[in-house]
Amino acid sequence: MSVRDSVSSYFDLEARGSNLRTELLAGLTTFLAMSYIIVVNPAILSEAITPAGVDPARTFQMLAVVTILAAVAATLVMALYADLPFALAPGMGLNAFFVVVVTVIGVPWQVALAAVFVEGVVFVALTVVGAREYVINLFPEPVKFGVGAGIGLFLALIGLQNMRVVTNTLGAGVTLSPVLASDPVAILSVAGVLVTFGLYAADVRGSIVIGILLTSAGGYAAGALGASPFPVEDLPEGQAFLDAGFVQLAPGVDQVAYGLAAYDVTPIAGAFIDGLAGVEAVTFAMVVFTFFFVDFFDTAGTLTGLGQAADLLDETGELPEMDRPLLADAVGTTVGALLGTSTVTSYIESSTGVEEGGRTGLTALVVAALFLLALTVVPLLSAIPSFAPYVAFLVVAIFMLRTITDIDWTRTDHAVPGGLTILAMPLTTSIAAGIAAGLVSYPVVKAARGEFDEVHPGQWVLAGLVVAYYFVRTNTLV
Repeated sequence: MSVRDSVSSYFDLEARGSNLRTELLAGLTTFLAMSYIIVVNPAILSEAITPAGVDPARTFQMLAVVTILAAVAATLVMALYADLPFALAPGMGLNAFFVVVVTVIGVPWQVALAAVFVEGVVFVALTVVGAREYVINLFPEPVKFGVGAGIGLFLALIGLQNMRVVTNTLGAGVTLSPVLASDPVAILSVAGVLVTFGLYAADVRGSIVIGILLTSAGGYAAGALGASPFPVEDLPEGQAFLDAGFVQLAPGVDQVAYGLAAYDVTPIAGAFIDGLAGVEAVTFAMVVFTFFFVDFFDTAGTLTGLGQAADLLDETGELPEMDRPLLADAVGTTVGALLGTSTVTSYIESSTGVEEGGRTGLTALVVAALFLLALTVVPLLSAIPSFAPYVAFLVVAIFMLRTITDIDWTRTDHAVPGGLTILAMPLTTSIAAGIAAGLVSYPVVKAARGEFDEVHPGQWVLAGLVVAYYFVRTNTLV
C-alpha cells in the first residue's frame, strides 16, 4: 500500500467525503488564516512576560517559538486523536487578558503562567471524566444553532476591522472608516474580498488561498509604487479591540531577525513553577476561574460552530465524541503553560479550511506540519501583510450565517436565546458573552411560557453561574 493510500485509509477520507488534495488545501488555508498568531501573540505577551536579563527582542523571539510549539502540540492531538479538521494555538483575547492580569492587576507573570497551567490541568481532568462534554451538551438547542451565525458575524467584524474598512474610534463606536477611499490597506482588502468571492462563486478550488496570496501580492505591488500599505501608526486612536486581542504592533516588530538564541526558551519555559511558589490564594483563584470560564465557553462555542460549518453535528445538534477535541484544547493549554505562553484554544479561523472542504484530522495534521516548518522560516511569514488573511473571514462569515435558518423563529423560546447568542458575540467581541446571553435567557423564557418542566436543572445552574461570574467580573463595587 502506498503512502497516499495509507494516509487516505487512516483518516478514512472517502467515507468523510474528502480526498487528499482537498485536505492538503484546507490545511494550507487554515494555516494562512491563523499564521498571524506567530507574530501577534509574542507582540501581546511581551508586554507582560519580561524574564530578567533578557532583552525585549529576544523575549519576542522566544515567545514566537513557544507559540509555534504549543500550536503544534495541541493541533497534533486534534489531528491524530480527535480526527477533526480544527487547529489550535494560544488564544486571542485570552492572551490580552493575560497581559491585563500582569500589568493591571499586578500578578507576576510567572504566577499568571501558573494560573494557566492549573486551568489546563483542571480541564484535562474534567475532560477525561466527561464533565466538560456533559456541561456543553446542556446547552439549549437554539443556543447551539445560534453559535455558528454569531461566530460568522464576529468573524466579519474582525475581518472588516483588520482590513481597516471599519474603525472603532473612542466615543463613536464601530463606523465606516473616514479614510476608506484613501487608505491603501482598505482598498486592497476590499478588492481582495471581491476577487475571492468571484473565485468562490466560479467554483475555483483554493479560492480562499488564492485570494489571500493575490491580496498579499497587491500589497507589495502598492508598496513598490509608493502607496505604503503597511503603516499602523496612523490608525484612529482606540481602534484596537482589547477584548478581541487586537493590538497595534510597534513599527518594525515583525522585522526582528530570528537568530539561534530564539530557540533557547529556558528563561520562560518552566517559569510557572516559580509562579506556584508565589501564589496569593484569593487573587490566584479568581484569575484561574476567569481563564477557566472564558476558555470553556469560547472553546464550546468554537467547536460547536465549526462542527456546524463542517456538517459534523448529529441530529441533536451535538458534536460526536466532544471529549476528544476538548482534550486537545486541554493538553494544548497545559503544554503552552509549561513552555511559557497563554491559554491554547481552538481557532475560529479553522472555518476557512472547513469551507475549503477539510473534514478530517488530516487537515489539522497539515496545519501542525506547517507550524513546525514555520520554526525555520518565521521571518518569511512576516512577508504576508497582516491584513491579507482577513479577506477569508468575509467569505467564511457569509456562509456561516446559513445556520440562522436552523432556529425556529416562530417560537420565542428559540428566537430569544438564539437571537441573543448571535447578536451578543459581535457586539461584545466575545464568543463567551454570546453563549452566556443565550444560557441565561433560555430558562427565563421557557419559565415565562409555562414550560418550566422542560428546563433541565443543569441549565438553571449554568444560568446562575453565568450571572454570578459577570456580576463579579463587571461590578466595580465588589
